[in-house]
Amino acid sequence: MSFVLAARSGTTLEDVRAVGTHSHAWAQVRGWMGARLPRAVYVPTLSTAAAAETLGAVHEARAEAAGASAEPPFDAAVCAPAAATLHGLEVLADGIGDMQAAVTRFVLVARPGSLPEPTGADKTTVVLFQRDDHSGGLLELLEQFAARGINMTRLESRPTKASMGSYCFSIDLEGHVRDERLGEALMGLKRICSEVRFLGSYARADRQRATVAPQASDADFAAARDWLGEIRDGRA
Repeated sequence: MSFVLAARSGTTLEDVRAVGTHSHAWAQVRGWMGARLPRAVYVPTLSTAAAAETLGAVHEARAEAAGASAEPPFDAAVCAPAAATLHGLEVLADGIGDMQAAVTRFVLVARPGSLPEPTGADKTTVVLFQRDDHSGGLLELLEQFAARGINMTRLESRPTKASMGSYCFSIDLEGHVRDERLGEALMGLKRICSEVRFLGSYARADRQRATVAPQASDADFAAARDWLGEIRDGRA
């Protein structure tokens, strides 16, 4: 994601004493800020877009109409170029990110509905809750993926807030819930977890196809299921 430093018309870099943005964006521009605006104070905002909106003309007009102060708590905002344009701000500096190849991930949240069809280049996100805290608990969860040749691309632990030391695990996986290997893994997790929250299967932004381990294709799982069926039917 590309970041710019934007401000109201007439503001110069020398005028900037405080900068508003989201904490994640600030972390990505601290090097530039330290070199160009070392005395500028950081003011946290809910998002980079909110920082730009606070400086925008529409926000100022609404504040004045409500009888509130129209003066924002900062002179410039770190935001996306589109946000600066949308809110009528002037760009004081562009390309201010410390790492030009940095990528920011956005999540679209919606109510449960129809799933997108598999593309072959998909990811699936789940949140797993353990039944209890015990030795090897996380290993039991991860074995469900390893045994079926599923590659993880992200694993984070988050506090459940139920009690001290209680955590759940947010995981991104290569593949789609309609893939045989991933469907079987979710069934295994449903059996051993207190709760499995399926957050969605979706096409990868980089369009990179999933890595399917040997003997882990849909055809392999279908063949194994047919073999078991033959045994149960007395045909094998």
